[in-house]
Amino acid sequence: MLVRQHPCFKPWSYIPDGIMPIFWRVVYWTSQFLTWILLPFMQSYARSGGFSITGKIKTALIENAIYYGTYLLIFGAFLIYVAVNPHLHLEWNQLQTIGIAAANTWGLFLLVLLLGYGLVEIPRSYWNGAKRGYLLMKTYFKAAKLMTEKADAEETLEDVMEEVRKVNESIKYNHPLRKCVDTILKKCPIEYQEKMGRNMDDYEDFDEKHNTYPSEKSLVKLHKQVIYSVQRHRRTQVQWQILLEQAFYLEDVAKNETSATCQFVHTFQSPEPENRFIQYFYNPTVEWYWECLLRPWFYRVLAVVLSIFSVIVVWSECTFFSTTPVLSLFAVFIQLAEKTYNYIYIEIACFLSIFFLSICVYSTVFRIRVFNYYYLASHHQTDAYSLLFSGMLFCRLTPPLCLNFLGLTHMDSSISHQNTQPTAYTSIMGSMKVLSFIADGFYIYYPMLVVILCIATYFSLGTRCLNLLGFQQFMGDNDMTSDLVDEGKELIRREKRKRQRQEEGESRRREWKERYGHSREDSTRNRNVHIDPKESNFSDISTNRSASKYTRANNRTERDRIELLQDAEPLDFNAETFTDDPLESESGRYQPGGRYLSMSRSRIFDDV
Repeated sequence: MLVRQHPCFKPWSYIPDGIMPIFWRVVYWTSQFLTWILLPFMQSYARSGGFSITGKIKTALIENAIYYGTYLLIFGAFLIYVAVNPHLHLEWNQLQTIGIAAANTWGLFLLVLLLGYGLVEIPRSYWNGAKRGYLLMKTYFKAAKLMTEKADAEETLEDVMEEVRKVNESIKYNHPLRKCVDTILKKCPIEYQEKMGRNMDDYEDFDEKHNTYPSEKSLVKLHKQVIYSVQRHRRTQVQWQILLEQAFYLEDVAKNETSATCQFVHTFQSPEPENRFIQYFYNPTVEWYWECLLRPWFYRVLAVVLSIFSVIVVWSECTFFSTTPVLSLFAVFIQLAEKTYNYIYIEIACFLSIFFLSICVYSTVFRIRVFNYYYLASHHQTDAYSLLFSGMLFCRLTPPLCLNFLGLTHMDSSISHQNTQPTAYTSIMGSMKVLSFIADGFYIYYPMLVVILCIATYFSLGTRCLNLLGFQQFMGDNDMTSDLVDEGKELIRREKRKRQRQEEGESRRREWKERYGHSREDSTRNRNVHIDPKESNFSDISTNRSASKYTRANNRTERDRIELLQDAEPLDFNAETFTDDPLESESGRYQPGGRYLSMSRSRIFDDV
């Protein structure tokens, strides 16, 4: 029986031999240089409180001396052991392979931990995203926790600004460390800069009083505290506003689900004007159908598809070492495409596979939070240290992720044990036969641990452990979670009432200007036009009388306006939100703080 062979055509995306090894060599060694040498140095440089580039570099070198010295000590001890032992004869290529294997082993250890979490959490997040009640309760929970963090950030900022104020008052303009203090003041918020500027006496000589002045080292430490506290305070403020918008939108979705008009109605209009193209196609009717009907079902279907991909990955991770028969589904798909020489299918299958693995691993990096030491915040609120730390993780995870993918698809000859042409990536990795216990042991059996990690993530064992240790986590069957949800709901309700009052006040002021502002201008203009020239001689006599008349009329009009605008406030009324109201400040009668201004110096002679 003759078997028909498919012809092998040269694909349009074919890359000539010799190009990919050069590309991978550049990418690999660049990422290794970044993750082990440059990025740790840049972390210490960014976190330093020095006042000059030289000072920051010095601090970074001192902090990384132990970090670099540990690696040099281990590498030096290994070289001495190789040189002394007569049974070991290692060449430079073998030493290079050992170093690559050590780096990939550490990266594979992190990779499996992150992958086990992402394979379960990503499909579950989309499945829970279809539950409006779940998302709203979780938002309330986040609001309660964020309010606590926001209050703590404000308190920390106040303490640090108090230290800055003391230093600012003690170090005068002609002190040698005054430039350092000015640098610290530039990092402070504007309102604190204005307060400190008003209370400072620049003409007092620092030598006249025998005071104890802070050292440069203490100023460096204070500078570091100021940078951290200001950034944290700004981040919590921005996150609070974003969380409020998210909570208001979820509440609007819950209200519009029972709407009979099929029109999505927002409680608060967006302050930013939307694009006309988006307004035309994404009108209230389309928004209602998407948010209330289509989006939940779309999330459920997407969660099911991602769950199928997760099951395929877990099965392949546990069975990719089996070559006869081939049990890894990724290897089965690739080998089917190889038989038909379908190059495009191979590219699509490889792209989708490694794309899903990358999402599961890298999305977990974005979810990690180690107190306030490492935290990736949205809307450009992440500090430089956390960004550099995430860059280090990405550089360390990329090589073992590629190596794991080659093992799943049986493209790595050290795993498939077949005499096939090595890929460009494995050609620069070198032969792992130098370390057989890693190539034949750790690389094959350690990825099976992903099953245990997926089970632990499914039952939320990590969340429960953190909750027992005192770190509040969102759990539906917990009393502490219920209390925080109720607290967050009350906070959102107060913020919603406050914003509604502000919008009502703005609309009333707008109506008042439209109704009475133009009529007053017209009446004033008509009076000026119809003045008789003959009566101009009597203008000086009647000036005081007419001024008194119109002043009383204006005061009566303003008094009516105040009575129109004042409403009964709820119990949680915050007077500070209305202190900038120009209508109330001009009335001269009453301000929300409870002070009567009828006897103020600027209004004593209004009626004279």
